[in-house]
Amino acid sequence: MKKIVVVGGGAGGLELVTKLGHSFGKKRQAEIVLIDKSQTHIWKPLLHEVATGSLDINNDGVNYRAHAAKHHYQFQLGTLMGVDPESRTLTLDSLSDDMGHIVLPERTISYDILVMAVGSVSNDFGTPGVLEHCYFLDSHKQAERFQQALLNQFLRIHQEGMDAKLKLAIVGGGATGVELSAELFHVADMLKAYGMPEMSGKRVNIQLIEAGPRILAALPDRIASLATKELIRLGVTVSQSTRVVRAYDGGFQTADEKNIEADLMIWAAGVKAPDFVADIAGLETTRNNQILVKGTLQTSEFENIYVIGDCCACKQADGSFVPPRAQSAHQMASLVFDNIKASFLSEPLKEYTYKDYGSLVNLSRYSTVGNLMGNLMGGSMFIEGRLARFVYVSLYRLHLIAIHGWFKATVIMAAQKIGKVVKPKLKLH
Repeated sequence: MKKIVVVGGGAGGLELVTKLGHSFGKKRQAEIVLIDKSQTHIWKPLLHEVATGSLDINNDGVNYRAHAAKHHYQFQLGTLMGVDPESRTLTLDSLSDDMGHIVLPERTISYDILVMAVGSVSNDFGTPGVLEHCYFLDSHKQAERFQQALLNQFLRIHQEGMDAKLKLAIVGGGATGVELSAELFHVADMLKAYGMPEMSGKRVNIQLIEAGPRILAALPDRIASLATKELIRLGVTVSQSTRVVRAYDGGFQTADEKNIEADLMIWAAGVKAPDFVADIAGLETTRNNQILVKGTLQTSEFENIYVIGDCCACKQADGSFVPPRAQSAHQMASLVFDNIKASFLSEPLKEYTYKDYGSLVNLSRYSTVGNLMGNLMGGSMFIEGRLARFVYVSLYRLHLIAIHGWFKATVIMAAQKIGKVVKPKLKLH
């Protein structure tokens, strides 16, 4: 019986093992194993809501072990250290508890087919001081760490009186930085109802810093322009064409030697695949550690290794690479499932073609803007307001359906609706 190992339980990885489990694991035609360094899955586009306390990972996350039991695959908790493609093995780091005691030793796991879906991490571009002084939003643990720091800062300025203001600086004008900026204002306003009557968005100073000429560089100009206007209307200081050269305890220094003071500093400027990926012998990688693949999403040297999601460098016909987005991870997962199934039947494999179905940016309760259709109809349809918000929420619901099925996903969505009525709208601990 063949062993299929998927490393990384993000949007693409979890959807893939769910399909593999139902097609091969349930019928005992293959052993399906998911490896992740976390116990819980959260849809990555929602991490900025975890970071502000708008979303509680304990209520909205998916426990891998429980999910595996219901969807016919195995789950192993561990951090990938390396891969040996020649011997078809991978090594997981030892696992320790909070006291430093080793729970599991370093382990070696064999595979017949390997799918690398390890996602991405923030790219600090070697900027001095960033690792020491900034918060990142690469995982729900990092998001929760920021949420605790944010709550402590809100408590501090509330106690200091009406003149005190919380200063936040966010480096990176991509979707994460833009959506986080708006969500922070929303959270500050909501705190009025939770024991901080003097709190409001007016007591938060947020500076969004982008090195490029405009925010949301990967999206159409119209979306970026409207998002910029909405952020400025909220009170965000949008600094474009501003390059950060150093982070220090209390702020950032820019290339023109200006200092931007901040109580909390968030780094969301660009992504790269984890550093260990570049050390895997025999795999071609880009300067951002992404693994180069053929059109079938197999690596050039090893046909039994597939790559999906943010760590995948798949070149398109125009010479550009497929963007690291949730929709591309979803499409890649579907294609790799089809190709693994085809390989079992000795049928030809399919080539991957990225289909851009548009982009949406959600500015909390204030606005949602985006474009739909993309390549689907050879053009683009701009949307905003309630329709855009509905489509944005629908993307998450489609992800729930992919990993749970229609019935359970519907139950989960209903439970989340009820939970918003009976539970606090903010995570306050």
